[in-house]
This record gives sequence, structure tokens and C-alpha cells, in this order.
Amino acid sequence: MKKKIFILLSVTVFVVLFAAVAAFAAEAAEQEIDTTKAYITLGVLLAAAVLFFTEVVPLPITAVLVPVALTMTGVIKAGPAFANWGDTTVILFMAMFIVGEAIFKTGFADKVGETTMRLSGGNQWKLLVFTTIVIGAMSSVLSNTGTVAVTMPMVIAMCRSSNIAPSKLLIPAAFASSLGGTITLIGTPPNGIVNAMLKAAAETAPEGMIIRQFGFFEFGKMGVLLLIMGVLYYALIGHRFLIDTSKREKATREVEDEEASAAVASAKAKRRTEKMLYSVAIFIFVVVIMVTEVMPLHVAAMFGVCLVVVSGCLTMKEAFEAVDWQTIWLFAGMLSMSTAMSQSGAAKLIAQTIVSQVSSPIAILAVVCLITALLTNFMSNTATSALMGPLAIPLAISTGINPMPLAMGIALSASCCFLTPIATPPNTIVFGPGNYSFVDYVKTGWPLQLMSFIMCVVLIPIFWPL
Repeated sequence: MKKKIFILLSVTVFVVLFAAVAAFAAEAAEQEIDTTKAYITLGVLLAAAVLFFTEVVPLPITAVLVPVALTMTGVIKAGPAFANWGDTTVILFMAMFIVGEAIFKTGFADKVGETTMRLSGGNQWKLLVFTTIVIGAMSSVLSNTGTVAVTMPMVIAMCRSSNIAPSKLLIPAAFASSLGGTITLIGTPPNGIVNAMLKAAAETAPEGMIIRQFGFFEFGKMGVLLLIMGVLYYALIGHRFLIDTSKREKATREVEDEEASAAVASAKAKRRTEKMLYSVAIFIFVVVIMVTEVMPLHVAAMFGVCLVVVSGCLTMKEAFEAVDWQTIWLFAGMLSMSTAMSQSGAAKLIAQTIVSQVSSPIAILAVVCLITALLTNFMSNTATSALMGPLAIPLAISTGINPMPLAMGIALSASCCFLTPIATPPNTIVFGPGNYSFVDYVKTGWPLQLMSFIMCVVLIPIFWPL
């Protein structure tokens, strides 16, 4: 049944996207625009969207096929198509995966989690509030996936000892990690993706239009408010609606809990606790350099990589294994689409079509946020931002709108994904241990989904005028 539903959704998405491309073609024909390369670019984007959604091939391969296809069809040359593999944002994320891993390997993340559990004293409300705050704060500068993976077993253990159903805390923990990731440039991949696309857009922007990248903590103008909203929601109202799945497949859950506990015990035994102070000092040092802009962000991050390896916090093998190569490939591969959308005229074509239907800048922002939020619940948030960026940023430039609000809307909407277990890795990680069903995410997540959408549409134009 699930397979049939998935196939139906995939076919529906394909038909809708195909209809959209056909509409763009008709619009171009009416305006007598010679847009052969634009059609090819839209066709490649359509194919990438379908492959991202269906995952017929691995997501990173789809992303790499994009610059390959754009080069083979002559839309852009090979140099610009693959130049993004050396993009400074790609280097930044690659380096911060490694620097952040040192925090986990030396046991500091464990200490933070254990302290949180101790302060809660076994009280469910306190445990919920402390967990969402701590995980949200950790996720702002560390891997969302790593943060949830490290803290989840400790949350489960505390729940068991306090006779609390783990399902009442695991979904809030996963959602808090997503909200916390919106606070900084390195908090989550979508932030870095839109920042890199703004940089590329600035290089080809019309004369007189000023486009810049977001600062390291500039995402926090919205990200902090989103995290506070999430914490307050669960503290005041949301805790009453959390789901108790303790009666579902009890035997299976107990086996999973035992396996999780064994995995955590094994990981803790391998921690280099004697290097903990080094890893924390290096991490703080790197963040301070980034904030003060003493040196470029990617240079500071790579310097941090050198320090964690030289100090013995990580081995070279562990440093290489710490990099999420799927994110890197998705990131670098799809940046070429932004270049192609601008150079081929596809962005102008889309802009003319959309503006003929929606002329209000705030309406365009709302549509971009809504589409991104819906897509990201069914496909990788990294892939969604990589897909939407090349559409929205050139659209803004073509219509004379400031692209920064749209870019921020994409980044935040791609991270605020609470309706499905496949929307983001943290959602998936807690799915089994929490013994959740697909519907549980919809029931628990729709208030946060709605509130985050409203906040984005209302507040983004205040911080970054359209």
C-alpha cells in the first residue's frame, strides 16, 4: 500500500512539474523568446526534481548528473559547471563536519547531554524543556544528525528510569535540532547552500543591484525566534498533545532500546576524554574567528581541522569519515543549476510567467516558502534548497525584488520540516526508537509547520526588506 502511494505521489509530482515546464514554454512562445537553452535547463531541473523525489538513483548521483547534463547539452561550459566543487562554502561545510566531530569523539557532547538529564530530575515537563533547549543550542553549531544520535539514547534511558514514554520526548528533540540548525551559517546545509547561491548571483547581478551573503549569525535573527517559538510551544501547549506509543510492539521496542544502549556504551568506551578540553577550545577558537571575521570563514574552518588532527582529537581516518559526502555532493552538484538558470534565460522565463500570475513581492515570498516547506517534507532538505535556490534567487533578480528575503525563506522553510519521518535525518533517527507511525509526525508537527510558515512570511520582510 505504501509503495502504491509513493508511486502515485511521484507520478503526480512529475505531471505537475511537466505542466509547469509546458506553461513556461507557452509563455516564451507568446513573447517570441528564443530560449532553447532555457528549455534544456528546465528539462534538466525537471528530471532532477523527479529523481530527487523518487530516489531511483542515490541523491548525490542525481546532483552530479546535473552539471554533467548541462555540459553535455551545451548550456554551460565544463569549467563553470564544475567550478563549484571548489566553492568556499563547500570547503566550509566539509571542514566544520570534521571540527564538530571532535566535539563528539572527545565526549563533550555526552557531558552536555548527561548534565541536561541530571538537571531535569526525572520530571517530564522539565526534561522536555531542557532537552529542546540543549539540543536546539547544540544543533546551531554542530551536526543536527550527530546531536540527535548522541543525545537520543540518554533521553531514552532517562525516560525509562522516570517511567515516561520515550515517544513523548523524541519527536520534540528531533524538531528542536532542526529549529536550532537555523541559527547559524553552519547549523544546517540549506543555510550554506543559499549563501553560496547569493554569492554566485552577486557576480552576475544587474548594475545597481546590491546582493550580499548572509553573515555567520545573521540567520539567527530568525533562527533564534523559531527555536524560542518551538520551546515555548512545547512548554506551554505542545506537551499536552505528545503521543504515547508505549503499547505498540513492546517486544520490538525493548530489543531496539537494548541495541541502542549497547551502541552508546561501545561509543563512549572509545571516547578520547583526555582531549576534551582541546576539542572545546579549538571549536570556540574557530567560532570566535568566524564571528570576528579575522580571516575568511572557510580558512578559519580549515585551520580548525588542522588543529583537531594535530592535537590528537581525531585521527586522519576519523576526519575523512566525519565528512557527510552526500551533503557535499548535493551541494556542489546543484550549484551549477543556479549558473545555468541565469545564463540560459530560464530564470527570466520563470519570472515572467510567475509575475503574470503573482505580482506582489510578499505573495512571491509566501509561495516560495510554501513550496519549499511542502517539498522538504518528502525529500532531502539539502536537495530541496538546492532545487529551489536556482529558481527563486534568479526570479527575484529578474523582477527587481531583493533576493535575500527569498533566499532566507528557502533556507528556513527547508529546515522547518515536521510532517514526515523522511523530512530530515533527525526525524528518521527517532522514528524506530520512538515507535512512531507516519501519521504521528503529521499530528505532532502540523502546529510547528504552520507557525514557522507564518513567522517566515511575516518577519523575514522586516529583517530583510523585499
